[in-house]
Amino acid sequence: RGNKNMIWQEILTVISILFIIEGLIPFVSPSKYKNFVSSMSKLNTNNLRILGFISMTFGVLLLVLVT
Repeated sequence: RGNKNMIWQEILTVISILFIIEGLIPFVSPSKYKNFVSSMSKLNTNNLRILGFISMTFGVLLLVLVT
């Protein structure tokens, strides 16, 4: 049972760090963030999907390198 709690603690820690990093961008430079979101909304669905795939692939590769 202790190991299961540790895993959940690690998962919640990672999610917390993700929220912190995601919040830093609009906090530090809200106007650049608004421009970025506006330009992302103009992308067509396929390009947005490709960017998401590249981001996930980078995350998986980084995770493999770290562990």
